[in-house]
Amino acid sequence: MQVKIEDIKKLREKTGAGIADSRRALDEAKGDIKKAEELVKSWGIEKAATKSDRAVGAGLIETYVHSGRVGVMVEVNCETDFVVKTDEFKNLAHEVAMQISAMNPKDVKELLAQDYIRDSSKKVENLVKETIAKVGENIVIRRFSRFELNQ
Repeated sequence: MQVKIEDIKKLREKTGAGIADSRRALDEAKGDIKKAEELVKSWGIEKAATKSDRAVGAGLIETYVHSGRVGVMVEVNCETDFVVKTDEFKNLAHEVAMQISAMNPKDVKELLAQDYIRDSSKKVENLVKETIAKVGENIVIRRFSRFELNQ
């Protein structure tokens, strides 16, 4: 089956996958974009698992304040400064900070097991793994602090 360039573009926009992976997923899914999207996601999770033992020496501290009543600081680490500067990594750190603000997990383990606030069909851990697949480096949520007014 001949894969259409438009379909490759659509899949890349939805998943952030590269051209070769998008084409391969569409080939395997026989042109079905929904099935191809599932394949790309599963490949990303597999890639993330292979990177889990890599050292994470770079990162950033993200802050988030909700309505002036709840504040969060979270340290998110990756392998290189290059990835720290990407929109995907910055967005992940921000989303994690918002998650902590909304759901008040007691520790990182509990945070990773929580349903993601923007999409309850996935866990925060999956959000991290999807970002690992996109940027190609290991990512670790190291620690966080949450402050709430009058608590």
